[in-house]
Amino acid sequence: MLENIIQDEDFGELMKNNIQDLIILFFEKEQNFGILCKIEDVSFNPELPKDINSEFRPVTLFFLAGYTFETARIEDGYLIFEAGFGNENIGSVVSVPLLSIIQVIVDEVPVLINIAIKTDRKEKITKADESGVKNSMASFLSNPENSKFLK
Repeated sequence: MLENIIQDEDFGELMKNNIQDLIILFFEKEQNFGILCKIEDVSFNPELPKDINSEFRPVTLFFLAGYTFETARIEDGYLIFEAGFGNENIGSVVSVPLLSIIQVIVDEVPVLINIAIKTDRKEKITKADESGVKNSMASFLSNPENSKFLK
């Protein structure tokens, strides 16, 4: 099923690599581009004022051109760039996880669409470990021979 694929870590890693490779190609070719991304995963340093932050939609378009394009780089799985926001052009460094990029756009045309769902690997491992411990303990307790180990 599609749901199994889009949540698969290997598929996510493949999509992240595709996004990274495409953006690096655009850097090399000096091709301006836009990214459509999930704003909940984006961080700003320094934080933007609430009146500007409240204007962002859940899926937001950032266009990388001019100074923003010149400052853009990929680092540790993030697209990072400087941009100005609001009427006062308040500067901030924007960090976008690559897997939070839904589309890469050139001249209003999507050139890459990412359908992978970003999963928190730590959360998956913790849930698996918890159920594994419960199952292991249940198996241990179900054997009457093991009662001698309990006080």
